[in-house]
Amino acid sequence: MNKVVANADEAVKDIPDGASIMLGGFGLCGIPENLIQALMRKNVRNLTTISNNVGIDNFGLGLLLANHQIRKHIGTYVGENKLLEEMVLKGEIDLELNPQGTFAERIRAGGAGIPAFFTPTGYGTIIGEKKEVREFNGRPHILEHALKADFALIKAWKGDNWGNLIYRKTARNFNPMMATAARVTIAEVEELVEVGELDGDQIVTPSVYVKRIFQGQNYEKRIERRTVRQA
Repeated sequence: MNKVVANADEAVKDIPDGASIMLGGFGLCGIPENLIQALMRKNVRNLTTISNNVGIDNFGLGLLLANHQIRKHIGTYVGENKLLEEMVLKGEIDLELNPQGTFAERIRAGGAGIPAFFTPTGYGTIIGEKKEVREFNGRPHILEHALKADFALIKAWKGDNWGNLIYRKTARNFNPMMATAARVTIAEVEELVEVGELDGDQIVTPSVYVKRIFQGQNYEKRIERRTVRQA
């Protein structure tokens, strides 16, 4: 049951070219910094990444973008990343944008074994083009399919040797649902403890979803944009 691996490089050693990978985080909050850097060192190519955004220039997923490792990205937000904008306009990356609530529900559905669902969000827009439409309670809904991945790379605050995870504040974001929606979930944590040391009532992701875990290091925890009041 001990799922601990030595470091990020060991954790991603079997991720192949062409893999689909979910990565937790919202902006730069709660992103798996160590695992992203390990993917860059491994230099896997033609990845499909599933994440709220694509980091910023030269940090977070922006590192993989700059290294031309991402073939397709599925997410909700493309701001703060000039390189991504340039690559999309040049046709160098396939970008699929989703309304954020739809994106979250597609991942949740993937983890729950629900193949698809209907939602009114996006009907009548470019999001709804070529999608099945049905009417519920007099309102048109479009069919959205669940999202699953080969791997989920997630970040938690604390974890134990079996892979039980606790998140801290808004770093919780997409991490818990992504942990349920991949064939292999890999977790990096700020603090790794022995089994029994975590408060069971605080555990969000139970160990059954996690295949590998390690303690990360040298977290930068950058802020995308900081605005302070003029003195």
